[in-house]
Amino acid sequence: MSNSDRSRPADTSAHLDRAEDIPAALRDEDPDRANFTNSSVTSTRLPLGLIALGVGILVAGGAIFAVLSTTRANRDSFTTPTVAASDPKNPDSSTANSQPADVDNLLNHLSYEQAPDGELVSIGGDYRLRKAAASKFQAMVSAARSSGINITTISAFRSVEDQKRLFFGVGAARGQQPTKRAEVSAPPKYSEHHTGYAIDIGDSTVPATNLNQNFDTTPVYKWMKANAATYSFELSFPKDNIQKVSYEPWHWRFVGDINSLETFYKAHNLKGK
Repeated sequence: MSNSDRSRPADTSAHLDRAEDIPAALRDEDPDRANFTNSSVTSTRLPLGLIALGVGILVAGGAIFAVLSTTRANRDSFTTPTVAASDPKNPDSSTANSQPADVDNLLNHLSYEQAPDGELVSIGGDYRLRKAAASKFQAMVSAARSSGINITTISAFRSVEDQKRLFFGVGAARGQQPTKRAEVSAPPKYSEHHTGYAIDIGDSTVPATNLNQNFDTTPVYKWMKANAATYSFELSFPKDNIQKVSYEPWHWRFVGDINSLETFYKAHNLKGK
């Protein structure tokens, strides 16, 4: 996935080449009561004043009932949301699994601004992250290493220009339609790597799992699941994620300051996610 594509320094094509593969008030009428009333009026001579009083009570009672019914109906129309029922044969039809209509979405990827160059610092080699993310990431790598866990960096910040080559260039070379290419690479301007907060990681002891879903069997992944939140990192694309992006156990993002938090959660426009 785009977000699983490996970072490429702007001047190093080798990194780019290695990372190519990386959703009616009711009327209560009682016939028996009506018959009883009619027969009583016919067979019994009641004072006209008493009859008028009874009629008045009945009319007033009906009016009150109508007002209460209308009020309740209006109240319900404001407080009861209309929710589309999910199709048991198609779980994805549930609105709970749908993105809000106002989300800027392109082929299941969300739009992100590119990080300013002055905000990026090296985390080793040619890989860069924003300063706050870089500091926490390096502390996390050091803590993992002290526990015998070897986290390696596969991808970090990636420019929009880098993403153009990955999406359009590689897609054309492989004869992939945009919808197909988007399964493994985000369109330019729609990759979390543009933000400088996203990182793709691997396990140096089992490099064959790099950028593969079985990375979640590695010691690095298990350590990250247990400890990443301590360093303000979270998994971007867990299984059955709301974006319907393929599961990427290697792709993590920093959410440890207000800018990073707003970057990702405002993009999703999802409350409580």
